[in-house]
Amino acid sequence: MRHFLTTLDWSREELQGLLDSAAELRREPVNHRLAGKAVALLFLNPSLRTRSSFEIGAFQLGAHAVVLEPGKAAWGIEFEPGVVMDGDAEEHITEVAGVLSRYCDAIGLRAFPLFKDWSVDRQDRVIKALAEHASVPVINMETIVHPCQELALMRTLQDHLGQPDGRKFVLTWTWHPRPLNTAVANSALLIASKFGMDITLLIPEPAYLLDEQFMDAGQRQAETAGGSLRVTSDIEEAYTGAEFVYAKSWGALPFYGRPDEESSLRASFRHFMVDGAKMALTNGARFSHCLPLRRNIKASDEVMDADYCVALDEAENRLHVQKALMLKLMDEA
Repeated sequence: MRHFLTTLDWSREELQGLLDSAAELRREPVNHRLAGKAVALLFLNPSLRTRSSFEIGAFQLGAHAVVLEPGKAAWGIEFEPGVVMDGDAEEHITEVAGVLSRYCDAIGLRAFPLFKDWSVDRQDRVIKALAEHASVPVINMETIVHPCQELALMRTLQDHLGQPDGRKFVLTWTWHPRPLNTAVANSALLIASKFGMDITLLIPEPAYLLDEQFMDAGQRQAETAGGSLRVTSDIEEAYTGAEFVYAKSWGALPFYGRPDEESSLRASFRHFMVDGAKMALTNGARFSHCLPLRRNIKASDEVMDADYCVALDEAENRLHVQKALMLKLMDEA
């Protein structure tokens, strides 16, 4: 049995196998290779693409997806060990994982960090607790990383650029009215470095560096794969010669859990929005974003409506890569 918690646990060759399978499933989307199987999808946070793509993907493979929202239409769950459960949670992850493992062939979990204490949240304890107690494969549907989004991004990159090695990939911070999870930015860094890209991380100032565990992993993976990783605050330098631009907003970790304090820091960085003038500096780059995206905040209408915007391709690829993943994990690939 194998989990899909982070791409750090999977080799490039294994991930490429999933990407190749996704391309095949895109050409022939409907089959019954998972007939009689079931997957439980636990959503502690809202979702549009993740929920719909997993549900539809399971249906197209002949499986059944059960969507559960703990604390809403399902009992609230306690994830910490050894606690006296006198709060709102009605059952412990030990029993939840045990029950769902007996009903289902895989379990997915979407659980954003709590935005209180990064020293705790960076350990990703919630999904690790599920994986510890489950006896079926566990899929990370976004925690402090978003490995399914990584697969969709790399599938999109390969669709449009071919071999990713040595291509200039710009991961740019963008402004947002509030600090967001770093998960997609962490994941974009991890997958681009795994596949040997020359990565430029564009941030407005050092407070927006990603957690050292991901910066270090990105550096190691880039060196192993023959790529590179550099950090800059120079917008023109970053965009010049870029072949793929990926935008995301995220919060400054030194201000984690203190959004009011961070708001004054980010207030002067609205000019990091991706617009046509910046894209004109690139080497005919494609642009993408994981979605949802606030237009004329993160990227302009001009960019989102341009032929070089492949955000919808990436969103579609969520369906294909997750089907490939479910086939692999549920031992039917």
